[in-house]
Amino acid sequence: MRRFGVEMGQDQTKQQIEKGLRLYQSNHTDKALHIWFKVLEKTSDPGGKFRVLGCLITAHSEMGKYKDMLKYALTQIDTAREMEDPDYLTEGYLNLARSNEKLCDFQKTISYCKTCLNMQGTTTSLLLNGQVCLSMGNAFLGMSVFQKALENYEKGLRYAHNNDDKMLECRVCCSLGSFYTQLKDYEKALFFPCKAAELVNDYGKGWSLKYRAMSQYHMAVAYRKLGRLPDAMDCCEESMKIALQHGDRPLQSLCLLCFADIHRSRNDVEKAFPRYESSMCIMTETGNRLGQVHVYLGVAKCWLIQKELDKALDTVQRAQELAEGLGNKLCLLKAHCLNEGIFRSKEQQAELREHVVKFHECVEEMELYCGMCGESIGEKNHQLQALPCSHVFHLKCLQSNGTRGCPNCRRSSVKPGYV
Repeated sequence: MRRFGVEMGQDQTKQQIEKGLRLYQSNHTDKALHIWFKVLEKTSDPGGKFRVLGCLITAHSEMGKYKDMLKYALTQIDTAREMEDPDYLTEGYLNLARSNEKLCDFQKTISYCKTCLNMQGTTTSLLLNGQVCLSMGNAFLGMSVFQKALENYEKGLRYAHNNDDKMLECRVCCSLGSFYTQLKDYEKALFFPCKAAELVNDYGKGWSLKYRAMSQYHMAVAYRKLGRLPDAMDCCEESMKIALQHGDRPLQSLCLLCFADIHRSRNDVEKAFPRYESSMCIMTETGNRLGQVHVYLGVAKCWLIQKELDKALDTVQRAQELAEGLGNKLCLLKAHCLNEGIFRSKEQQAELREHVVKFHECVEEMELYCGMCGESIGEKNHQLQALPCSHVFHLKCLQSNGTRGCPNCRRSSVKPGYV
Protein backbone atom coordinates (compact mmCIF):
# COMPACT_ATOMS: atom_id res chain seq x y z
CA MET A 1 0.00 0.00 0.00
CA ARG A 2 2.84 2.33 0.86
CA ARG A 3 4.33 2.40 -2.65
CA PHE A 4 1.18 4.08 -3.99
CA GLY A 5 1.34 6.86 -1.41
CA VAL A 6 -1.59 9.04 -0.51
CA GLU A 7 -1.87 10.43 -4.03
CA MET A 8 -0.32 9.30 -7.30
CA GLY A 9 1.18 11.85 -9.70
CA GLN A 10 1.47 11.73 -13.48
CA ASP A 11 4.77 9.81 -13.71
CA GLN A 12 3.85 7.20 -11.12
CA THR A 13 0.41 6.79 -12.70
CA LYS A 14 2.02 6.08 -16.08
CA GLN A 15 4.48 3.58 -14.56
CA GLN A 16 1.75 1.68 -12.74
CA ILE A 17 -0.54 1.55 -15.81
CA GLU A 18 2.33 0.12 -17.88
CA LYS A 19 3.15 -2.39 -15.13
CA GLY A 20 -0.49 -3.51 -15.21
CA LEU A 21 -0.38 -3.83 -19.00
CA ARG A 22 2.72 -6.06 -18.83
CA LEU A 23 0.98 -8.30 -16.30
CA TYR A 24 -2.21 -8.37 -18.37
CA GLN A 25 -0.34 -9.31 -21.54
CA SER A 26 1.40 -12.08 -19.56
CA ASN A 27 -2.05 -13.45 -18.62
CA HIS A 28 -1.90 -12.29 -14.98
CA THR A 29 -5.28 -10.59 -15.24
CA ASP A 30 -6.11 -10.45 -11.52
CA LYS A 31 -2.76 -8.81 -10.64
CA ALA A 32 -3.18 -6.30 -13.47
CA LEU A 33 -6.70 -5.42 -12.33
CA HIS A 34 -5.48 -4.96 -8.75
CA ILE A 35 -2.89 -2.41 -9.90
CA TRP A 36 -5.34 -0.57 -12.17
CA PHE A 37 -7.95 -0.31 -9.42
CA LYS A 38 -5.33 1.22 -7.14
CA VAL A 39 -4.35 3.71 -9.86
CA LEU A 40 -8.00 4.65 -10.34
CA GLU A 41 -8.35 5.22 -6.60
CA LYS A 42 -5.11 7.18 -6.05
CA THR A 43 -4.22 9.10 -9.22
CA SER A 44 -4.41 12.88 -9.35
CA ASP A 45 -3.77 12.93 -13.11
CA PRO A 46 -6.98 13.21 -15.22
CA GLY A 47 -5.23 11.83 -18.33
CA GLY A 48 -3.94 8.90 -16.30
CA LYS A 49 -7.42 8.28 -14.91
CA PHE A 50 -8.80 8.25 -18.46
CA ARG A 51 -6.14 5.78 -19.63
CA VAL A 52 -6.56 3.39 -16.71
CA LEU A 53 -10.32 3.39 -17.29
CA GLY A 54 -9.56 2.40 -20.89
CA CYS A 55 -7.51 -0.55 -19.59
CA LEU A 56 -10.37 -1.61 -17.31
CA ILE A 57 -12.87 -1.31 -20.19
CA THR A 58 -10.74 -3.58 -22.41
CA ALA A 59 -10.16 -6.14 -19.65
CA HIS A 60 -13.83 -6.37 -18.69
CA SER A 61 -14.82 -6.61 -22.35
CA GLU A 62 -12.55 -9.60 -22.90
CA MET A 63 -13.82 -11.24 -19.69
CA GLY A 64 -17.39 -10.80 -20.90
CA LYS A 65 -18.31 -8.51 -18.00
CA TYR A 66 -20.15 -6.10 -20.23
CA LYS A 67 -22.17 -4.30 -17.54
CA ASP A 68 -18.94 -3.44 -15.72
CA MET A 69 -17.46 -2.43 -19.07
CA LEU A 70 -20.35 -0.01 -19.54
CA LYS A 71 -19.92 1.33 -15.98
CA TYR A 72 -16.26 2.20 -16.62
CA ALA A 73 -17.11 3.66 -20.04
CA LEU A 74 -19.62 6.03 -18.40
CA THR A 75 -17.00 7.08 -15.84
CA GLN A 76 -14.49 7.58 -18.64
CA ILE A 77 -16.79 9.86 -20.64
CA ASP A 78 -17.37 11.97 -17.51
CA THR A 79 -13.58 12.28 -17.12
CA ALA A 80 -13.24 13.30 -20.78
CA ARG A 81 -15.93 15.96 -20.37
CA GLU A 82 -14.08 17.41 -17.38
CA MET A 83 -10.89 17.60 -19.48
CA GLU A 84 -12.76 19.16 -22.44
CA ASP A 85 -10.44 17.35 -24.86
CA PRO A 86 -12.02 16.29 -28.20
CA ASP A 87 -9.66 13.29 -28.61
CA TYR A 88 -10.54 11.93 -25.18
CA LEU A 89 -14.24 12.57 -25.84
CA THR A 90 -14.09 10.68 -29.13
CA GLU A 91 -12.39 7.69 -27.51
CA GLY A 92 -14.86 7.82 -24.60
CA TYR A 93 -17.89 7.78 -26.89
CA LEU A 94 -16.33 4.92 -28.88
CA ASN A 95 -16.02 2.88 -25.67
CA LEU A 96 -19.64 3.69 -24.82
CA ALA A 97 -20.61 2.50 -28.31
CA ARG A 98 -18.65 -0.73 -27.90
CA SER A 99 -20.13 -1.40 -24.47
CA ASN A 100 -23.66 -1.06 -25.80
CA GLU A 101 -22.78 -3.17 -28.85
CA LYS A 102 -21.66 -5.99 -26.54
CA LEU A 103 -24.91 -5.69 -24.59
CA CYS A 104 -26.83 -5.82 -27.91
CA ASP A 105 -28.29 -2.34 -27.48
CA PHE A 106 -27.72 -1.53 -31.12
CA GLN A 107 -29.65 1.75 -31.37
CA LYS A 108 -27.51 3.28 -28.60
CA THR A 109 -24.38 1.92 -30.30
CA ILE A 110 -25.27 3.69 -33.54
CA SER A 111 -26.12 6.92 -31.70
CA TYR A 112 -22.75 6.99 -29.87
CA CYS A 113 -20.89 6.12 -33.07
CA LYS A 114 -22.52 9.05 -34.87
CA THR A 115 -21.48 11.31 -31.99
CA CYS A 116 -17.88 10.11 -32.46
CA LEU A 117 -17.91 10.84 -36.18
CA ASN A 118 -19.32 14.33 -35.55
CA MET A 119 -16.55 15.23 -33.09
CA GLN A 120 -14.10 17.84 -34.38
CA GLY A 121 -10.89 16.30 -33.04
CA THR A 122 -7.30 16.04 -34.16
CA THR A 123 -5.37 13.31 -35.95
CA THR A 124 -5.88 10.94 -33.01
CA SER A 125 -9.65 11.14 -33.43
CA LEU A 126 -9.35 10.46 -37.16
CA LEU A 127 -7.35 7.32 -36.40
CA LEU A 128 -10.30 6.04 -34.37
CA ASN A 129 -12.86 6.55 -37.16
CA GLY A 130 -12.20 3.10 -38.62
CA GLN A 131 -13.01 1.48 -35.28
CA VAL A 132 -16.14 3.63 -35.03
CA CYS A 133 -17.28 2.42 -38.48
CA LEU A 134 -16.63 -1.20 -37.46
CA SER A 135 -18.74 -0.85 -34.32
CA MET A 136 -21.52 0.89 -36.26
CA GLY A 137 -21.40 -1.84 -38.93
CA ASN A 138 -21.73 -4.52 -36.25
CA ALA A 139 -24.73 -2.70 -34.77
CA PHE A 140 -26.48 -2.42 -38.15
CA LEU A 141 -25.75 -6.11 -38.76
CA GLY A 142 -27.27 -6.84 -35.34
CA MET A 143 -30.49 -5.24 -36.59
CA SER A 144 -30.23 -6.91 -40.05
CA VAL A 145 -29.80 -3.58 -41.86
CA PHE A 146 -27.43 -5.12 -44.37
CA GLN A 147 -26.73 -2.23 -46.74
CA LYS A 148 -25.71 0.13 -43.91
CA ALA A 149 -23.69 -2.62 -42.23
CA LEU A 150 -21.73 -3.23 -45.43
CA GLU A 151 -21.32 0.49 -46.07
CA ASN A 152 -19.69 0.90 -42.65
CA TYR A 153 -17.49 -2.17 -43.06
CA GLU A 154 -16.23 -0.78 -46.38
CA LYS A 155 -15.46 2.55 -44.70
CA GLY A 156 -13.69 0.69 -41.90
CA LEU A 157 -11.54 -1.16 -44.44
CA ARG A 158 -10.63 2.08 -46.18
CA TYR A 159 -9.53 3.63 -42.89
CA ALA A 160 -7.53 0.47 -42.12
CA HIS A 161 -5.78 0.59 -45.50
CA ASN A 162 -5.14 4.34 -45.35
CA ASN A 163 -3.67 4.12 -41.84
CA ASP A 164 -1.93 0.77 -42.43
CA ASP A 165 -3.87 -0.57 -39.45
CA LYS A 166 -3.62 -4.36 -39.82
CA MET A 167 -5.40 -5.09 -36.52
CA LEU A 168 -8.45 -3.11 -37.63
CA GLU A 169 -8.36 -4.81 -41.04
CA CYS A 170 -8.31 -8.19 -39.29
CA ARG A 171 -11.35 -7.29 -37.17
CA VAL A 172 -13.32 -5.93 -40.14
CA CYS A 173 -12.56 -9.09 -42.13
CA CYS A 174 -14.00 -11.21 -39.31
CA SER A 175 -17.16 -9.09 -39.25
CA LEU A 176 -17.46 -9.41 -43.05
CA GLY A 177 -17.25 -13.17 -42.58
CA SER A 178 -20.28 -12.94 -40.30
CA PHE A 179 -22.05 -10.61 -42.76
CA TYR A 180 -21.71 -13.05 -45.67
CA THR A 181 -22.55 -16.04 -43.47
CA GLN A 182 -25.90 -14.39 -42.76
CA LEU A 183 -26.52 -13.69 -46.45
CA LYS A 184 -25.40 -17.24 -47.35
CA ASP A 185 -22.50 -16.44 -49.64
CA TYR A 186 -20.35 -19.06 -47.97
CA GLU A 187 -17.41 -18.58 -50.32
CA LYS A 188 -17.00 -14.99 -49.12
CA ALA A 189 -17.93 -16.05 -45.57
CA LEU A 190 -14.80 -18.20 -45.61
CA PHE A 191 -12.60 -15.85 -47.66
CA PHE A 192 -12.69 -12.94 -45.21
CA PRO A 193 -11.78 -14.81 -41.99
CA CYS A 194 -9.06 -16.62 -44.00
CA LYS A 195 -7.78 -13.17 -44.94
CA ALA A 196 -7.87 -12.23 -41.24
CA ALA A 197 -5.87 -15.37 -40.40
CA GLU A 198 -3.28 -14.39 -43.05
CA LEU A 199 -2.96 -10.94 -41.47
CA VAL A 200 -2.38 -12.58 -38.08
CA ASN A 201 0.32 -14.85 -39.54
CA ASP A 202 2.04 -12.04 -41.49
CA TYR A 203 1.83 -9.15 -39.03
CA GLY A 204 0.58 -10.50 -35.72
CA LYS A 205 3.76 -11.59 -33.95
CA GLY A 206 3.23 -9.04 -31.18
CA TRP A 207 -0.58 -9.12 -31.25
CA SER A 208 -2.86 -10.63 -28.66
CA LEU A 209 -3.77 -14.26 -29.44
CA LYS A 210 -7.42 -13.16 -29.47
CA TYR A 211 -6.99 -12.13 -33.12
CA ARG A 212 -5.97 -15.66 -34.10
CA ALA A 213 -8.79 -17.12 -32.01
CA MET A 214 -11.32 -14.74 -33.59
CA SER A 215 -10.31 -15.61 -37.16
CA GLN A 216 -10.33 -19.35 -36.41
CA TYR A 217 -13.83 -19.13 -34.95
CA HIS A 218 -15.24 -17.35 -38.02
CA MET A 219 -13.51 -19.87 -40.29
CA ALA A 220 -15.15 -22.67 -38.29
CA VAL A 221 -18.61 -21.15 -38.82
CA ALA A 222 -18.04 -20.86 -42.58
CA TYR A 223 -16.62 -24.39 -42.87
CA ARG A 224 -19.70 -25.79 -41.10
CA LYS A 225 -22.01 -23.95 -43.48
CA LEU A 226 -20.05 -25.41 -46.41
CA GLY A 227 -20.46 -28.92 -44.95
CA ARG A 228 -16.73 -29.25 -44.25
CA LEU A 229 -17.33 -30.47 -40.71
CA PRO A 230 -13.83 -31.85 -39.88
CA ASP A 231 -12.30 -28.48 -40.90
CA ALA A 232 -14.94 -26.67 -38.84
CA MET A 233 -14.14 -28.81 -35.81
CA ASP A 234 -10.37 -28.22 -36.14
CA CYS A 235 -10.75 -24.43 -36.35
CA CYS A 236 -13.26 -24.32 -33.51
CA GLU A 237 -11.00 -26.43 -31.28
CA GLU A 238 -8.08 -24.06 -31.97
CA SER A 239 -10.22 -21.05 -31.12
CA MET A 240 -11.59 -22.67 -27.97
CA LYS A 241 -8.10 -23.59 -26.77
CA ILE A 242 -7.00 -19.93 -26.91
CA ALA A 243 -10.29 -18.73 -25.36
CA LEU A 244 -9.80 -21.09 -22.40
CA GLN A 245 -6.16 -20.07 -21.93
CA HIS A 246 -7.09 -16.39 -21.81
CA GLY A 247 -10.36 -16.66 -19.89
CA ASP A 248 -12.26 -15.21 -22.86
CA ARG A 249 -15.79 -16.13 -21.80
CA PRO A 250 -17.61 -14.52 -24.75
CA LEU A 251 -15.53 -16.47 -27.28
CA GLN A 252 -15.93 -19.67 -25.26
CA SER A 253 -19.71 -19.31 -25.55
CA LEU A 254 -19.49 -18.78 -29.33
CA CYS A 255 -17.24 -21.82 -29.75
CA LEU A 256 -19.64 -23.97 -27.69
CA LEU A 257 -22.48 -22.78 -29.96
CA CYS A 258 -20.39 -23.70 -33.02
CA PHE A 259 -19.55 -27.14 -31.56
CA ALA A 260 -23.26 -27.72 -30.92
CA ASP A 261 -24.13 -26.68 -34.50
CA ILE A 262 -21.47 -29.05 -35.87
CA HIS A 263 -22.92 -31.96 -33.88
CA ARG A 264 -26.44 -31.00 -35.01
CA SER A 265 -25.21 -31.00 -38.63
CA ARG A 266 -24.16 -34.60 -38.00
CA ASN A 267 -27.63 -35.32 -36.52
CA ASP A 268 -25.94 -36.07 -33.20
CA VAL A 269 -28.39 -34.19 -30.99
CA GLU A 270 -27.23 -35.96 -27.82
CA LYS A 271 -23.87 -34.19 -28.16
CA ALA A 272 -25.43 -30.96 -29.40
CA PHE A 273 -27.84 -30.37 -26.50
CA PRO A 274 -25.29 -30.09 -23.64
CA ARG A 275 -23.12 -27.74 -25.71
CA TYR A 276 -26.07 -25.51 -26.46
CA GLU A 277 -26.86 -25.51 -22.73
CA SER A 278 -23.28 -24.55 -21.78
CA SER A 279 -23.24 -21.82 -24.42
CA MET A 280 -26.54 -20.43 -23.16
CA CYS A 281 -25.25 -20.32 -19.55
CA ILE A 282 -22.27 -18.15 -20.52
CA MET A 283 -24.30 -15.95 -22.87
CA THR A 284 -26.87 -15.33 -20.14
CA GLU A 285 -24.05 -14.45 -17.75
CA THR A 286 -22.39 -12.04 -20.20
CA GLY A 287 -25.60 -10.53 -21.61
CA ASN A 288 -25.18 -11.70 -25.22
CA ARG A 289 -28.87 -11.71 -26.11
CA LEU A 290 -28.32 -12.11 -29.84
CA GLY A 291 -26.20 -15.19 -29.17
CA GLN A 292 -29.03 -16.56 -27.03
CA VAL A 293 -31.40 -16.27 -30.00
CA HIS A 294 -29.02 -18.39 -32.09
CA VAL A 295 -28.83 -20.99 -29.31
CA TYR A 296 -32.64 -21.21 -29.14
CA LEU A 297 -32.88 -21.61 -32.92
CA GLY A 298 -30.27 -24.39 -32.85
CA VAL A 299 -32.05 -26.19 -30.00
CA ALA A 300 -35.37 -25.91 -31.88
CA LYS A 301 -33.79 -27.59 -34.91
CA CYS A 302 -32.59 -30.41 -32.65
CA TRP A 303 -36.12 -30.92 -31.35
CA LEU A 304 -37.33 -31.07 -34.96
CA ILE A 305 -34.75 -33.77 -35.74
CA GLN A 306 -36.31 -35.74 -32.86
CA LYS A 307 -39.84 -34.97 -34.16
CA GLU A 308 -40.67 -33.16 -30.88
CA LEU A 309 -42.87 -30.50 -32.50
CA ASP A 310 -44.30 -28.96 -29.32
CA LYS A 311 -40.86 -28.58 -27.72
CA ALA A 312 -39.55 -27.08 -30.96
CA LEU A 313 -42.48 -24.64 -31.07
CA ASP A 314 -41.89 -23.52 -27.48
CA THR A 315 -38.17 -22.95 -28.16
CA VAL A 316 -38.82 -21.00 -31.37
CA GLN A 317 -41.25 -18.79 -29.44
CA ARG A 318 -38.46 -17.87 -26.99
CA ALA A 319 -36.13 -17.08 -29.89
CA GLN A 320 -38.80 -14.95 -31.54
CA GLU A 321 -39.47 -12.91 -28.39
CA LEU A 322 -35.77 -12.18 -27.90
CA ALA A 323 -35.26 -11.31 -31.57
CA GLU A 324 -38.21 -8.89 -31.49
CA GLY A 325 -36.73 -7.16 -28.44
CA LEU A 326 -33.38 -6.77 -30.19
CA GLY A 327 -34.84 -5.71 -33.52
CA ASN A 328 -33.01 -8.51 -35.36
CA LYS A 329 -35.12 -9.10 -38.45
CA LEU A 330 -33.12 -12.02 -39.84
CA CYS A 331 -33.60 -14.08 -36.67
CA LEU A 332 -37.30 -13.21 -36.78
CA LEU A 333 -37.40 -14.45 -40.37
CA LYS A 334 -35.72 -17.72 -39.30
CA ALA A 335 -38.23 -18.11 -36.46
CA HIS A 336 -41.17 -17.62 -38.85
CA CYS A 337 -39.61 -20.13 -41.25
CA LEU A 338 -39.31 -22.76 -38.49
CA ASN A 339 -42.85 -22.04 -37.27
CA GLU A 340 -44.09 -22.44 -40.83
CA GLY A 341 -42.58 -25.94 -41.02
CA ILE A 342 -43.92 -26.90 -37.59
CA PHE A 343 -47.50 -25.78 -38.32
CA ARG A 344 -47.37 -27.46 -41.73
CA SER A 345 -46.48 -30.74 -39.98
CA LYS A 346 -49.27 -30.13 -37.45
CA GLU A 347 -51.68 -29.32 -40.31
CA GLN A 348 -52.73 -26.07 -38.57
CA GLN A 349 -53.53 -24.00 -41.65
CA ALA A 350 -54.42 -20.67 -40.01
CA GLU A 351 -51.17 -20.51 -38.05
CA LEU A 352 -49.24 -21.68 -41.12
CA ARG A 353 -50.66 -18.83 -43.25
CA GLU A 354 -49.87 -16.29 -40.52
CA HIS A 355 -46.18 -17.22 -40.45
CA VAL A 356 -45.91 -17.40 -44.26
CA VAL A 357 -47.17 -13.80 -44.41
CA LYS A 358 -44.78 -12.68 -41.63
CA PHE A 359 -41.88 -14.45 -43.33
CA HIS A 360 -42.45 -12.51 -46.57
CA GLU A 361 -42.88 -9.26 -44.64
CA CYS A 362 -39.42 -9.81 -43.12
CA VAL A 363 -37.93 -10.46 -46.57
CA GLU A 364 -39.44 -7.23 -47.90
CA GLU A 365 -38.38 -5.20 -44.86
CA MET A 366 -34.76 -6.38 -45.13
CA GLU A 367 -34.78 -6.04 -48.95
CA LEU A 368 -33.45 -9.58 -49.17
CA TYR A 369 -33.86 -9.91 -52.91
CA CYS A 370 -31.71 -9.23 -55.93
CA GLY A 371 -32.69 -5.96 -57.64
CA MET A 372 -31.86 -7.50 -61.03
CA CYS A 373 -33.55 -10.90 -61.09
CA GLY A 374 -36.02 -10.35 -58.24
CA GLU A 375 -35.11 -13.64 -56.57
CA SER A 376 -34.32 -13.85 -52.87
CA ILE A 377 -30.90 -13.38 -51.30
CA GLY A 378 -29.99 -15.44 -48.25
CA GLU A 379 -32.30 -18.36 -49.01
CA LYS A 380 -29.49 -20.62 -50.25
CA ASN A 381 -25.75 -20.50 -50.92
CA HIS A 382 -25.19 -17.96 -53.72
CA GLN A 383 -22.16 -15.92 -54.74
CA LEU A 384 -22.93 -12.25 -54.13
CA GLN A 385 -21.32 -8.95 -55.12
CA ALA A 386 -21.77 -5.47 -53.69
CA LEU A 387 -21.72 -2.27 -55.74
CA PRO A 388 -20.06 0.90 -54.35
CA CYS A 389 -23.46 1.99 -52.97
CA SER A 390 -23.35 -1.21 -50.82
CA HIS A 391 -26.43 -2.75 -52.44
CA VAL A 392 -25.87 -6.50 -52.88
CA PHE A 393 -26.76 -8.59 -55.96
CA HIS A 394 -26.22 -12.08 -57.24
CA LEU A 395 -22.79 -12.16 -58.87
CA LYS A 396 -24.20 -14.03 -61.87
CA CYS A 397 -26.77 -11.23 -62.42
CA LEU A 398 -24.10 -8.52 -62.44
CA GLN A 399 -21.97 -10.56 -64.83
CA SER A 400 -24.73 -11.48 -67.25
CA ASN A 401 -27.13 -8.52 -67.19
CA GLY A 402 -24.85 -5.48 -66.94
CA THR A 403 -26.31 -2.06 -66.15
CA ARG A 404 -25.38 1.60 -66.16
CA GLY A 405 -26.38 2.02 -62.55
CA CYS A 406 -27.59 0.31 -59.45
CA PRO A 407 -31.21 -0.73 -60.04
CA ASN A 408 -31.97 -0.11 -56.35
CA CYS A 409 -30.69 3.46 -55.93
CA ARG A 410 -29.78 4.40 -59.55
CA ARG A 411 -26.23 5.43 -58.76
CA SER A 412 -24.21 5.42 -61.94
CA SER A 413 -21.02 3.55 -60.98
CA VAL A 414 -21.06 -0.22 -61.36
CA LYS A 415 -17.46 -0.82 -60.32
CA PRO A 416 -17.52 -3.57 -57.67
CA GLY A 417 -17.10 -2.31 -54.11
CA TYR A 418 -14.30 -3.27 -51.73
CA VAL A 419 -16.19 -6.33 -50.58
